[in-house]
Amino acid sequence: MKKIITLFSVIIMVFALSACKSQSSGHISDGAAETRMETKDSVVIAIGSEPETLDPTQGWGHGNAPIVQSTLVSYTADLTFENDLATGYSLSEDGLTWTFTIRDDASFTDGEPVTASDVAFTLETAKAAQSSVDLTYMESAVAQDDTTVVVTLTRPTSIFLNTLASIGIVPEHAYSQAYGRNPIGSGPYKFVEWRPQEQIVFTANEDYYNGVPSIKNVTVVFMSEDAALAAVQAGEVDVAYSTATLGITEVEGYHVEAIPSADNRGFTLPLLPDEGKTTESGAPIGNDVTCNIEIRQAIAYAIDRQQIADQVLNGFGRPAYSENDGMPWNNQEVKIDTDAEYAKQLLRDAGWRDINGDGIVEKNGQKAEFSCIYPSGDAVRQAVAMAAAEQVKEIGIEIHVEGTSWDDITRRMFSEGVMMGWGSSSPNETYYLYRSQGAFLDDFYNPEGYQSQVTDGYLNAAMEALTAEEANEYWKKAQWDGTTGTAMKGECPWVWIVNLDHVTYVRDGLSIGAQPIHGHGHGLPLIQNLQEWSWTE
Repeated sequence: MKKIITLFSVIIMVFALSACKSQSSGHISDGAAETRMETKDSVVIAIGSEPETLDPTQGWGHGNAPIVQSTLVSYTADLTFENDLATGYSLSEDGLTWTFTIRDDASFTDGEPVTASDVAFTLETAKAAQSSVDLTYMESAVAQDDTTVVVTLTRPTSIFLNTLASIGIVPEHAYSQAYGRNPIGSGPYKFVEWRPQEQIVFTANEDYYNGVPSIKNVTVVFMSEDAALAAVQAGEVDVAYSTATLGITEVEGYHVEAIPSADNRGFTLPLLPDEGKTTESGAPIGNDVTCNIEIRQAIAYAIDRQQIADQVLNGFGRPAYSENDGMPWNNQEVKIDTDAEYAKQLLRDAGWRDINGDGIVEKNGQKAEFSCIYPSGDAVRQAVAMAAAEQVKEIGIEIHVEGTSWDDITRRMFSEGVMMGWGSSSPNETYYLYRSQGAFLDDFYNPEGYQSQVTDGYLNAAMEALTAEEANEYWKKAQWDGTTGTAMKGECPWVWIVNLDHVTYVRDGLSIGAQPIHGHGHGLPLIQNLQEWSWTE
């Protein structure tokens, strides 16, 4: 097994490196390169994902920190909150009314002051947009005066501050449908230019209330990871988001930083049998193999997560046991040990046997095999899925790993396994992943169809808690309450495998600051602390 996984990792790495010689998906302007070489106040950053918009009300900065706009509060390194635009806030005893006071020395980059009216406008606009920013529980946001805004909720919601930490405040006087491509904000950086599918340019906000950033000029170029590595090797970029399969390549003048993340990878496994049902969009629901809990749990116990992290991810990762490993709301009891013998016993006890000697167990004429799909071109998901499938085959379950398009995944994810990825600095991800009402929607959160009144009770109690401490206890019980839960020792709708490190090439002499733990995403979490970056030599 060890040799097989190591060989596969090498094959993937060689394939990816050979692709570096193919054409780039981005282009670095000559001006940006010249500026970088002549000064020590500029950087060129290569990332893999181009944002759809720079409008926070439409989702820009969601889960991270938008660098163009200010937020009312921001995350600290230990995932508590500190004031940003806000100078203070209070919560009513019933948990429904939040009152924020905001600083009076913040201004947008067009010179207009930031007022409570802008805050209220931003929240109301984000609610109406119904984007990735969920404010469905907000009744209203009203400015009482220039520095006081009152937000009323329809129900107590413990994740409200998490949401506010990623909603940048937009200017009411300068907002339009075109805002997302030409934003004005009060954050540490000003927007300069956006060349679609090529690059975005920012410059430091000289009037930023928390001090002018050391890095004055920033060019973010959009490249696939293999093209970004080629740009690093050519010395064309200062920072480049890479992957575990490429990050072992040594490049003179650069070092690799492995940034811990909650960016996880694992199998979603349909919980219902195939009874001919479909979703509203007509996608088939159910799988006659994965609907058996002993199959799901056997897979979970058979996988050696540390081996995959060490050998397939070249050490750029850690075992994953939940959607929120390492977070304050994580239940430590969800961790399981690799135990292939126990996995085999689970199958035997449920009546699965290798009838014809082909190494695959079966029961009532149903062989223990199914497909697991992943997005084509994602070498890391492919590598993790194939390594896990190889390990699981040793207990008599065959997983057919297949790359396909996202469009195809949206049609098949309710009836087949999927190598999914999530990860967030907010516990609301747990809520959306497992709430019963989210089953079989077309938003990727709960395609496996997990539904449990017990779990719903814990999730709702967590959402309605008045303190983070109280909420965390309910989040933990949703995972495992000693009897049931979403954990792999429980109902096991997910088989979690690894948490990825975000592998980043950094030019020697450049500090990218104390990176906060990254959520899911290809590169965008990297720049959330851009105002802390500096050249040290």
